[in-house]
Amino acid sequence: MDVHLSAAHWVYLAGILVILATMAVRKNIVVPAVTATLLTAWAFSGSVITGLASVFNASLTAAKELFNIFLIIALVTAMLGALRQMGADRLMVTPFRRVMRNGTSSFIVLAIVTYVISLFFWPTPAVPLVGAVLIPVAIRAGLAPLSVGMVVAITGQGMALSSDYIMKVAPGISAKAAGADPDVVADKALVLSLIVGVTALVITFALQRRTWRKPSADLLVEWEDKADHLLAEQPDTPPAVPAGPDETTAEPDTGARPAVAATPDGAAAPTSAATAVLARPQALDSASEPQALRAKVFALLVPIVYLGLIVYLMLGKFTGLVPPLGSGEAAAIVGGIAALILFAASAANDKRDFLESSSAHVVDGLVFAFKAMGIVLPIAGFFFIGNGEFSGPILGLADDAKGPAFLFDLINAAQSHLSPNPFVTAFAVLLVGLVAGLEGSGFSGLPLTGSLAGALGPAVHMDPSTLAAIGQMGNIWSGGGTLVAWSSLVAVAGFARVPVLSLARKCFLPVLTGLVLCTIFAILVW
Repeated sequence: MDVHLSAAHWVYLAGILVILATMAVRKNIVVPAVTATLLTAWAFSGSVITGLASVFNASLTAAKELFNIFLIIALVTAMLGALRQMGADRLMVTPFRRVMRNGTSSFIVLAIVTYVISLFFWPTPAVPLVGAVLIPVAIRAGLAPLSVGMVVAITGQGMALSSDYIMKVAPGISAKAAGADPDVVADKALVLSLIVGVTALVITFALQRRTWRKPSADLLVEWEDKADHLLAEQPDTPPAVPAGPDETTAEPDTGARPAVAATPDGAAAPTSAATAVLARPQALDSASEPQALRAKVFALLVPIVYLGLIVYLMLGKFTGLVPPLGSGEAAAIVGGIAALILFAASAANDKRDFLESSSAHVVDGLVFAFKAMGIVLPIAGFFFIGNGEFSGPILGLADDAKGPAFLFDLINAAQSHLSPNPFVTAFAVLLVGLVAGLEGSGFSGLPLTGSLAGALGPAVHMDPSTLAAIGQMGNIWSGGGTLVAWSSLVAVAGFARVPVLSLARKCFLPVLTGLVLCTIFAILVW
């Protein structure tokens, strides 16, 4: 196919290369993305006014397409804030401590609980929750601190977040950029994430088992005594975690209290808005028997409700007993349930002023959602301008005018120079995802890998949803918190009380092996 490449095409290509180079040196890519958007629109239209307007229009278009993702993050975060206020979040995982008797059982329980909590609520609350409740029990049972960190990182930051199957934030971004069905991308990402995760866990179990010791209370004392030594090593790591959807600030000095979710600028979240409403003298009441009973009720209610949703989803997908949910409906139901639980929990916490506390939690959730995910908007806007479905509104074209598809045109022009080999293409998309993740954020590179999947898929006769899922694996396993020490892996290392660089190095071989296997599986099966 003969494609005419204009100056705008070359400017857009230069923008992609600059963004990749910026990611590779672990710098934030918002400024390059916005600059590239302006220059591309200017080169296309010949008007600097259009270029300036495109900076706003690109982020606005991305916000319109991705706001449902922001909203569900806000509602779930708000719900967790209300549950945390009454102590129900800790009670949800307390029963698992009874079966953590030795290193092997602790390894399995830690993996399952971290995965399930992270799958429903993201690793942001899962890491401090597991760190405060289960990690000390696992250490006492004989599990080595480094093994603990690897299990939590692989199952939470990696396996759960890379599929994001319940909230479907990552599949939504990937699918939107690739022009694919979000549910199909989510299904494939779930399978690939399980392949990577199980492979990494098996390798971790085999390599780390020799470091485990016999259960003893002395192990916990010894582990706690190493806190000062760990704090002495922490300054060698970057103090601030780059922006991403799943960042926490560890508190390695105690290991007995939840961490505070960190925002891209390092500020604590999501507590600011609720401080005035929630900071009233309820400490004594929270320790009372009625309050403890309410916490137990919600600790039981929340898992049951979401388990019921899972059962419904499975029945709709694999049987005809109930009508299946359409695209986006499952995520909407998760958000609706979160809102109702938020209101009920707020009323249980403070019947007199629950209207104000509920609103404060919602504001906290929205603030956190935009601080955690807002950085994606200008980045996604740049890659949307390369997609013909979105470039028209960004460039200010008439509603009936078809926008240019810069990225697809570049791919089509390069087809004659590319090997139409699915193996080469799939591993190239995986590599781009891994490089994108070097920034330390698991989600900012998803628009890039999604766009590449949509452009390269037809050229090599592969389903774009498959390539999008592969790129998603590279992005999140790299930057989501398993392979780079400047990501939210810092939080995991803090709770496990191990040097973050050592944890990243130990995770490298198991995770990379899993990524290679999942990519081969995707090529051969799909």
